[in-house]
Amino acid sequence: MAQVSIFETWDTSTVDCPLLPKNTKAGCPRFGACLFLRLTWDASTLKRNSESRGQGTKIKNEMTKKLRVGVLFGGRSGEHEVSLLSAASILEAIDREKFDVVPIGITKEGHWLAAADAHDLLEGNDSAVAQRLRAGDPKATPGAKLLEEGIPTLMAPEPVGQALAVDAVRPAASMLDVIFPVLHGTFGEDGTIQGLFELAGIAYVGAGVLGSSAGMDKDVMKRLFANAKLPIVKHVTLLRSEWEKSPRKAIAQVEAALKYPVFVKPANLGSSVGISKVHNRKELGPALDLAGKYDRKMVVEAGVGGKKKRARELEVGVLGNDDPKASVVGEIIPGKEFYDYEAKYLSEGSVPVIPAPLTKAQTKQIREMAVAAFKACDLSGLARVDFLMEPDGKRRIILNEVNTMPGFTQISMYPKLWEATGIGYKELITRLIELALERHAEKSRNVYSREE
Repeated sequence: MAQVSIFETWDTSTVDCPLLPKNTKAGCPRFGACLFLRLTWDASTLKRNSESRGQGTKIKNEMTKKLRVGVLFGGRSGEHEVSLLSAASILEAIDREKFDVVPIGITKEGHWLAAADAHDLLEGNDSAVAQRLRAGDPKATPGAKLLEEGIPTLMAPEPVGQALAVDAVRPAASMLDVIFPVLHGTFGEDGTIQGLFELAGIAYVGAGVLGSSAGMDKDVMKRLFANAKLPIVKHVTLLRSEWEKSPRKAIAQVEAALKYPVFVKPANLGSSVGISKVHNRKELGPALDLAGKYDRKMVVEAGVGGKKKRARELEVGVLGNDDPKASVVGEIIPGKEFYDYEAKYLSEGSVPVIPAPLTKAQTKQIREMAVAAFKACDLSGLARVDFLMEPDGKRRIILNEVNTMPGFTQISMYPKLWEATGIGYKELITRLIELALERHAEKSRNVYSREE
C-alpha cells in the first residue's frame, strides 16, 4: 500500500488518530507537541482536507530541517549516576536548531521510560545542573526527573525505514533518526545495547557491537593491544569462580607474576568503579572481593612507578570513523592516590592539565598510539584513550585502556580535550551525530543475503 507523510495529509478535525477514540471530530489536543509527527501512515487510513494542508505543510517544512535524536541514559550499571550527569549536559547543550530531542531513560532496574512531552521535561533545570553536576546529585538533572515521571517505553528491535520506533506503553510513540546512547558501563557500553540498535537498523553514536565489547573488557582489550604491538602493563586475569574456589592459588598466581603495588579491577566496568590499589597481600583479598561484585572476570595490573613515585596519568580524545583524529594530550593530577570514582565525580581535588607538559616527541607518540588503539579495537565515533608514563628512568609511555563512551559533562576530560583542540562542546555533539549517520550510511551498503 502507498505510504504518505502525515505532514501532507494531517487534518486535525477529521483524521483518525490511534491515540484518540475512533471517529473523533474535535481534533487532537496535543497536535502541537505530537510525538507522531515523523510517523508515516497508510494512505487509505487518511482523510484529506485541503483547508488544513497549510498547517501541515508548515510543520513539515519546519521539522524536515531537523533530525530527531533519542538521548538514552541511566541504565543498570554501577555508573548510572554518571550517565545522568552526562545526559544532563548533552540535553542542555545540543543544538536545538538542528535537532529535535527525545529523552529516553532506563532505570536501575532496567525499565525504559519516556516523557509525555520531552520539551517540557527539559525546561527549568539549567542553574541547578550547572551548580551541582560536579557533586554528582542526579536529582538536579533532567534525566532523574524523567526517570521519576516518565511513562513506560518499549524500543522494538525491528527496522522501520531509516528510523526507529520507540513505542510508549501508554500512550505515545516516536520515530527516531539517530540514538545518542549516553550509557556508561555494563548494558550500555559493552555491546549489548548496540546489538539492539543494529537489529533495529538505526544510526547510533559511538562504537559498534564488537568495538564496544572489546573496549569494555579489559582482558580482551589488552590482547588486542598486544597483537597491535602496543605497550601495555604486565597483568594477570582471574575468574571470580577461580578466586572463590581457591583463594591461595589465585594469590600465588598474582604474586608470581607481579610485584606490589598492583591495581585490581573488574574486567567489565568503567569510571574506576570497583578498582583498588593494593600495596600488600593483606589488601589483595578484599580488593578481589570488591572487583568480583561487579564482574565474573578480574584483571590485576602491575603498578607503574613503584611504591614511592606515582605514574603520570595522560589522556587523549579520539574522534572519527575510518580516519580518526587525536586531540591534544591532557594530564590528570589526582587528588587521591589514584584517579578513582570519587576523584572523578565527587571531589574537587583532582586537577586536569590541558595540554599536558610534554615534549613534542612524547606528544606525537601518545597521539599516534591513541589512534592505533582506537583502530585495534575497531572503534568508531569517539573514545578516550588513557596512558601511564613512568615517573623516572626512560619515562616509558604505556597504553592503559580505551573508554568508548567517556564521561560527557562539560567538565569531563573528553569534551575539555576537544575544546582545547578547537572543537567546542555543542559542535562536538553535532559532530558525533554526523559520524553516527556517516557510519550508518556506510554500513547500509552491505548485502546481508546471497545474491542469485
